[in-house]
Amino acid sequence: MTIRSDRWIRTMSEDHGMIEPFEPGQVRAGVISYGVSSYGYDIRVAPEFKVFTNVHNVVVDPKHFDDRSFVDVQAETCLIPPNSFALARTVEYFRIPRDTLVLCVGKSTYARCGIIVNVTPLEPPWEGFLTLEISNTTPLPAKIYANEGIAQLIFFQGQEEPEVAYADRKGKYQNQVGVTLPRL
Repeated sequence: MTIRSDRWIRTMSEDHGMIEPFEPGQVRAGVISYGVSSYGYDIRVAPEFKVFTNVHNVVVDPKHFDDRSFVDVQAETCLIPPNSFALARTVEYFRIPRDTLVLCVGKSTYARCGIIVNVTPLEPPWEGFLTLEISNTTPLPAKIYANEGIAQLIFFQGQEEPEVAYADRKGKYQNQVGVTLPRL
């Protein structure tokens, strides 16, 4: 596998719509950075959040998910309670090439504040808005800024295409649009 650079990311996004909307440079002035970096792309979080709450005292069960587990927040900032987490989605829509695997890692600005971003790999040829899991590991409320950088994607291009890819298996999160809850 080859880690792809800024030049490849720009070409794939500008010529093939891999990332939309696409920011060809690094935007930094007064915001948590987003856009192309040397070997990745810093994604933004949209102003749509599902913040987990214990108001209804339900059990979080991935096989039988109860949507009373969270409250919906639509705002330019989101407060995540202490030792809790939220789901969100990216501003960007992705079309991952069939020969490319994408890994997501949190940005250091948030990590240094005890905020962890988790995303499972984007398998080829996955398409959609990415659902983000944002954990506040601190005993204090944590603020997340919409339309600013939240995590970085790293692109790995294989030397050959997989025989059976995510879309071929009819992956359950293919073409997701909003913040997508667990599916069985």
